[in-house]
Amino acid sequence: MTARSAARELALFLNTADDPVIERLLTPRLALTVAEHLAFTEGRHVLVVMTDMTAYSEALREVSAARGEIPARRAYPGYLYSDLASLYERCGRIKGRPGSVTVLPVLTMPAGDITHPVPDLTGYIAEGQIVLSAGVQAVGTYPPVDPLASLSRLMRKGTGAGRTRADHPAVAAQLIAALARSRQVAELADLIGRSALSPADLRLLDLEDAFRNRFLAQGTDEGRSLDDSLDRAWEVLLTLPRSQLGMLPADLLDTHTPPQDEEAQ
Repeated sequence: MTARSAARELALFLNTADDPVIERLLTPRLALTVAEHLAFTEGRHVLVVMTDMTAYSEALREVSAARGEIPARRAYPGYLYSDLASLYERCGRIKGRPGSVTVLPVLTMPAGDITHPVPDLTGYIAEGQIVLSAGVQAVGTYPPVDPLASLSRLMRKGTGAGRTRADHPAVAAQLIAALARSRQVAELADLIGRSALSPADLRLLDLEDAFRNRFLAQGTDEGRSLDDSLDRAWEVLLTLPRSQLGMLPADLLDTHTPPQDEEAQ
């Protein structure tokens, strides 16, 4: 951030807790107006980070209550969805004009509840979400991302041959499916004990640890290419027998599975 500021590439709009609540509603709109000017007039590619949208929504609830408006779920105004959309959807590009605006809203989930109105409605509006998990952080993994709660609605249109890598969609789908199955086995192990699991279930049980250590964990100063990430995903998946990788085409498995491992499986 310091380097960006020194290069005159950073603009900060700050609203503190002791500022008037109405200013908290204006702050993101002012920031987005400046971003649109920089993008569509100055031709820059602008990233807008808005944090914390939960605090913004609480300010909106406070102003709505002061106006005597009829409350909706958890006392938030009924127009919370459209209000958040009016901020989140001020992104993208304008045909015939240079530059772009990318919006990255950051919010907290009270008590870790993803069904809380603010994260719930944000999930409907945004094209994807990255959920940070206290459980993943507790085991010392950085970044503490919960892959099963995170999603991208645009991934399928931007991956595959000619875009990223031909194996990208299949590897991503198989990795998510294997992680989901791994968590199911972990719940089963809590009930009946690890010793009662089959050998195949034991390999699934160890998959999430392999995912966190080999794929997810990344240092704050570590650069990692997409090809490197996909190769790491293959390393994690190949800890499972071939019979557990039914979402991967046979030709991809033949390419990435060493002959001796293939015979063993």
